This record gives sequence, structure tokens and C-alpha cells, in this order.
Amino acid sequence: MTTFVLLHGSYQGGWIWQPVATLLRAQGHRVYAPTLDGCGERAGQLRPGITVESQAAEIARLLFYEDLDEVVLVGTSSGGMVLAKAAEIARERIGRLVFADALALRHGEAITDIVSRPAAVQTELALGPSREDAENRLFADLEPELRAWAAERCTLHPIAVHTQPMQLETFWSQSWDASVIYCRRAPNPGEAHQRRCAEALGASWHELDTGHYPMLSATAELTELIGELRHGTASFR
Repeated sequence: MTTFVLLHGSYQGGWIWQPVATLLRAQGHRVYAPTLDGCGERAGQLRPGITVESQAAEIARLLFYEDLDEVVLVGTSSGGMVLAKAAEIARERIGRLVFADALALRHGEAITDIVSRPAAVQTELALGPSREDAENRLFADLEPELRAWAAERCTLHPIAVHTQPMQLETFWSQSWDASVIYCRRAPNPGEAHQRRCAEALGASWHELDTGHYPMLSATAELTELIGELRHGTASFR
């Protein structure tokens, strides 16, 4: 049995990992898909001070209080930033890292340095898509029923996660067992950004012919990649 902790990206919650989590649990694995502070069903907790670092510290506490070791930490989109910081904090509890079409920022970089796309909705505390933007852009490549299901669950994301520079002092200088999964149909964060991550970590490189939400659009393939493949294996095509 392997322990997986699945970290969602912006405008999402743990709900987006539901299909993958179901398959992994059916294989006998232990799976956590926490909703990050201020997101999803926790959007009512939105307040100043929620950052990548505070969200990562919460994940590190989850690993501690659940007494989890040799964890496979999986992050997608901006969840890749939370993954890196949580791994830095809880190094001794990490077995493997999987960046699934994820942002992998260096110390001092912000999302706005990598992705320049204005949010349809922005408040003092959060930003994100409108319902129309979610359906017509974010989830446009999903089947209609699944697209509506996902769009209904979108929430705004804590703004500091997008605007504040990443605080990541030691992550990139450490050695990790890591994999990078690039989704060819996703314009962001893009191939160059993810290859930079793979090269810096000496990570195995894998590709899926799908968009930015592979946990919904390529559930079985993504589950196979994060659950079975190991460092150094060939790309999944």
C-alpha cells in the first residue's frame, strides 16, 4: 500500500481529485485529497494571510498528525507550488514527488511571472473565473456533463497565492525522487516551464495528450502514471 496526498490547483478543491482518488483506493492505496485553506468547501474561511507557505504548512501538519511516511505527494497547477513548499518543510516524510501539469516556481518567483492571464473576477482577498469563464475556457475540453459538474464547484482562490513571490529556500538544492507529467493540450504552465522543473530535479518526464485537468479528462492514464511508474521510466504516450 502506498500513501498518496493529492494537492489541487487554483479555483479548485479536493473534489477535483475524486475520480483519481477512487481508482487509487480501489487498488488498495491510502489516499488524501485535502482542500487547501480558503478554497472549495473552505471558501468561507477566506481571509488575509493565506499564502502558498501557509497552505503548505497545513499540509505538513497533516502529514505529521496522520503519522504519514514515504508519501507520494502529487500537485497540479498552483498545487505544484504547495507541493514544493510542503516537501521542503516535511522532507523526512516524503517518498516521491509528482508534478502533474504543475507550476514549479523558484524562490522569489510569482505565478504572474509565469502565467499572464487576467482573472474574470478579482476582490481584495481572491481571484478567479466567472461561471461562464469556467465552462467556456477552463473546462472547455471536458464532456458537457462533467464540464458543468466542475464549473459548479469552482471557487475563487486566495489572491496572495498568485501575487506573492515564492518562499522556497532549500527545495531546489535537495535531491528528490520526482516525476513531471506534461499535458500537451494545456497552454499553461507550458512545456518549457515543466521541462525546467524536470531538468533541475533530474525527474522522469511523462506526457499525456490532454488538457490542464487530466484528473478529469484522462483519469485512468493519470492514475496509472502517479500510481505505477517510477523514476527513469519512459514517457507515457
